[in-house]
Amino acid sequence: MASANLRAELECSVCLNIYTDPVTLKCGHNFCRDCIGRVLDTQGGSGGYSCPECREKSQERPALQRNIKLRNIVENFLSAQPEEESGVLCTHCYHAPVPAVKSCLHCEASLCDNHLRVHSKSPEHVLCDPTTSLENRKCSVHKKILEYYCTEDSACICVSCCLIGGHIGHKMESLDEASGKKKETLRNVLQKLMTQREETERRVQSLEEHRRKVQGEAAGDTERVSALFRDLRRRLEDLEKRVLREISGREERVSISVVEMTRELEIKKEELSRKMRDIEELCNLTDPLTLLQESDTGDLCDTEDGDDEDGERHDRLLHDGGGLDVAGISHTLHTRLSDIMSGVNVFFYIQEDILLDVNTAANDLQISHDRKSATASHKRQNLPETPERFQYSPQVLSSRSFSSGRHYWEVDVGGSEWWRVGMCYPSIERRGDQSLIGCNKKSWGMERWGRGTQYSVRHDRKEIPLPGNVPSNRVGIDLDYEAGRISFYDLCDPIRLLHTFTTTFTEPLHAGVCVGKGCIKISGGNQR
Repeated sequence: MASANLRAELECSVCLNIYTDPVTLKCGHNFCRDCIGRVLDTQGGSGGYSCPECREKSQERPALQRNIKLRNIVENFLSAQPEEESGVLCTHCYHAPVPAVKSCLHCEASLCDNHLRVHSKSPEHVLCDPTTSLENRKCSVHKKILEYYCTEDSACICVSCCLIGGHIGHKMESLDEASGKKKETLRNVLQKLMTQREETERRVQSLEEHRRKVQGEAAGDTERVSALFRDLRRRLEDLEKRVLREISGREERVSISVVEMTRELEIKKEELSRKMRDIEELCNLTDPLTLLQESDTGDLCDTEDGDDEDGERHDRLLHDGGGLDVAGISHTLHTRLSDIMSGVNVFFYIQEDILLDVNTAANDLQISHDRKSATASHKRQNLPETPERFQYSPQVLSSRSFSSGRHYWEVDVGGSEWWRVGMCYPSIERRGDQSLIGCNKKSWGMERWGRGTQYSVRHDRKEIPLPGNVPSNRVGIDLDYEAGRISFYDLCDPIRLLHTFTTTFTEPLHAGVCVGKGCIKISGGNQR
């Protein structure tokens, strides 16, 4: 009785059989994984999902949590109930259920060990593994045991079907032979399915790796944009402080000048008032002799000295101080904002997908299979000598050229101590030291040679040392073809403009790299 009750607790409410790979819903009810999966599949188009037992609803497809403890209970129960494994009981044991060990196709009965010992050993009594579907083992027409397989009709038949039935003259095989061939076919199909599954798993893995790569690139881009805006805010704050200082300084200078002239004019006003009083006293004299004998009247009559100069100073202060040089301040703002944006907006362009042209690579360079990396090699690559191939310098050009528009690409130089990167015309020399990037009029490059931290840019053999260190191992290169500009950036935080070449381009431009030691890599195309 206890076993029956336990069995009832271990039955799936969907298939009414003992749990197979039991899983649990959020509400706590358990089901076979396949059973609840089919139920949820049928509910997928109804706008929601619900438990088959308690009808608890959810908008999202519920997660299936494997119930390991319930699975162990099921396994222990089945191991303790061997007769339940086959589900076939002895036909002749009426008083107590006893597991059958064989079924007789002739008698259409299942037998336990005891009844099997006394069972007839005649050839017509064919024994098989215990089964409840004995009628399926006999011909539905002649009621005889199925012994052969008709390959033309793909049917299991009895001996009468071969002799007097509808299969006369057909090719026959024994069941063992036919099943062996079918197993071989199934094994071949299984092998193909396994291969397809492995390929599917590989594709899933590659997609997952691509997803992680995209997530990593997105995280890097997010940090890059955040760093750009931090730098932009810092630059704008510095510009604000500079302009405010300029306004304040202008105001202070004007105020000092006005105060000084005001003080001078007050003194002059007092002096003029004194003269006016003295003249009024002289004009009030009634004695002509006394008036004419006054010796200081010459100074009182002098009214011209300094008046024109004071007027000019007065007018100049009014003109200079009235508008605080708005035009000059506006020019400073416009210039500084243009400088800031020219150093920032390049990183919002699409990074070009640069591929290296193996046909231009020097024999002491090894180009990776994806054509993204160049490695200095001590072993010559035995590449055919062609007019396009560099013969002296360990250089390679991009397969793509740029003859218009704005373009941007990045290179990871952390794996090399000696390198040059830049842009050059396709007509650049391929032999001699004049073929090095920056050592001619047809190329513009940035370089680092040796273990030092000194970096420089170079064009037409003219070297310009870069101030300060270059802390990062990534260099960004921006080309504005119509504007005639090639700019080099250190991709640190914040991003720093290193140098800009300005010229008028007369040919298409290729990206170029030179590797004296180690390896450098070109980054993939991403939006910046």
